[in-house]
Amino acid sequence: MLRPKVPTNPMPTGIANPPTVTEPTTVVQPPAAPAPVAPAPARPTVQLTPGAVIALVGGGTAVVLVVGAVLVSMLLAVAITGASLAICALVIRSLITADAKRR
Repeated sequence: MLRPKVPTNPMPTGIANPPTVTEPTTVVQPPAAPAPVAPAPARPTVQLTPGAVIALVGGGTAVVLVVGAVLVSMLLAVAITGASLAICALVIRSLITADAKRR
Protein backbone atom coordinates (compact mmCIF):
# COMPACT_ATOMS: atom_id res chain seq x y z
CA MET A 1 0.00 0.00 0.00
CA LEU A 2 2.71 2.51 0.96
CA ARG A 3 5.43 1.11 -1.25
CA PRO A 4 7.23 3.69 -3.37
CA LYS A 5 7.02 3.26 -7.11
CA VAL A 6 10.31 3.73 -8.92
CA PRO A 7 9.79 5.30 -12.34
CA THR A 8 11.19 3.35 -15.25
CA ASN A 9 12.94 4.90 -18.20
CA PRO A 10 11.24 4.00 -21.48
CA MET A 11 13.37 2.26 -24.08
CA PRO A 12 14.18 4.25 -27.22
CA THR A 13 11.65 3.52 -29.94
CA GLY A 14 13.73 4.47 -32.97
CA ILE A 15 17.23 3.73 -34.14
CA ALA A 16 19.81 5.51 -32.04
CA ASN A 17 22.37 7.32 -34.16
CA PRO A 18 25.86 7.85 -32.76
CA PRO A 19 26.82 11.48 -32.26
CA THR A 20 28.47 13.07 -35.25
CA VAL A 21 32.01 14.32 -34.99
CA THR A 22 32.57 17.86 -36.18
CA GLU A 23 35.95 19.19 -37.18
CA PRO A 24 37.18 22.23 -35.28
CA THR A 25 37.22 25.43 -37.25
CA THR A 26 39.66 28.26 -36.93
CA VAL A 27 38.47 31.39 -35.22
CA VAL A 28 39.63 34.68 -36.67
CA GLN A 29 40.26 37.34 -34.03
CA PRO A 30 39.57 40.95 -34.95
CA PRO A 31 42.52 43.28 -34.47
CA ALA A 32 42.93 44.12 -30.80
CA ALA A 33 41.90 47.61 -29.78
CA PRO A 34 44.07 49.40 -27.22
CA ALA A 35 42.92 48.64 -23.68
CA PRO A 36 41.41 51.58 -21.82
CA VAL A 37 43.66 52.96 -19.13
CA ALA A 38 42.10 53.06 -15.67
CA PRO A 39 42.19 56.49 -14.07
CA ALA A 40 44.34 56.94 -10.99
CA PRO A 41 42.40 56.90 -7.70
CA ALA A 42 41.41 60.36 -6.55
CA ARG A 43 41.83 59.69 -2.82
CA PRO A 44 44.95 61.09 -1.18
CA THR A 45 47.62 58.83 0.22
CA VAL A 46 48.17 58.68 3.97
CA GLN A 47 51.28 60.51 5.07
CA LEU A 48 52.61 59.92 8.55
CA THR A 49 54.02 63.01 10.15
CA PRO A 50 56.09 62.78 13.34
CA GLY A 51 53.10 64.04 15.33
CA ALA A 52 50.86 61.34 13.85
CA VAL A 53 53.40 58.64 14.66
CA ILE A 54 53.61 59.84 18.27
CA ALA A 55 49.80 59.87 18.49
CA LEU A 56 49.58 56.32 17.11
CA VAL A 57 52.21 55.04 19.54
CA GLY A 58 50.49 56.77 22.46
CA GLY A 59 47.09 55.40 21.45
CA GLY A 60 48.45 51.88 21.05
CA THR A 61 50.13 52.06 24.44
CA ALA A 62 46.90 53.27 26.06
CA VAL A 63 44.92 50.42 24.49
CA VAL A 64 47.45 47.83 25.68
CA LEU A 65 47.41 49.25 29.22
CA VAL A 66 43.61 49.33 29.41
CA VAL A 67 43.20 45.79 28.05
CA GLY A 68 45.92 44.54 30.40
CA ALA A 69 44.25 46.17 33.40
CA VAL A 70 40.90 44.62 32.49
CA LEU A 71 42.41 41.16 32.08
CA VAL A 72 44.35 41.38 35.36
CA SER A 73 41.24 42.52 37.23
CA MET A 74 39.24 39.63 35.80
CA LEU A 75 41.96 37.18 36.84
CA LEU A 76 42.02 38.70 40.32
CA ALA A 77 38.23 38.41 40.60
CA VAL A 78 38.39 34.73 39.68
CA ALA A 79 41.18 34.11 42.20
CA ILE A 80 39.30 35.87 45.02
CA THR A 81 36.11 33.96 44.21
CA GLY A 82 37.99 30.64 44.24
CA ALA A 83 39.66 31.41 47.56
CA SER A 84 36.38 32.43 49.19
CA LEU A 85 34.68 29.28 47.93
CA ALA A 86 37.50 27.18 49.35
CA ILE A 87 37.16 28.89 52.74
CA CYS A 88 33.38 28.34 52.69
CA ALA A 89 33.90 24.68 51.86
CA LEU A 90 36.31 24.27 54.80
CA VAL A 91 33.89 25.97 57.21
CA ILE A 92 30.95 23.83 56.07
CA ARG A 93 33.08 20.70 56.32
CA SER A 94 34.19 21.53 59.84
CA LEU A 95 30.57 22.25 60.87
CA ILE A 96 29.42 18.92 59.48
CA THR A 97 32.21 16.96 61.24
CA ALA A 98 31.61 18.82 64.54
CA ASP A 99 27.91 18.01 64.33
CA ALA A 100 28.69 14.35 63.64
CA LYS A 101 30.99 14.12 66.71
CA ARG A 102 28.29 15.44 69.03
CA ARG A 103 25.88 12.65 68.19
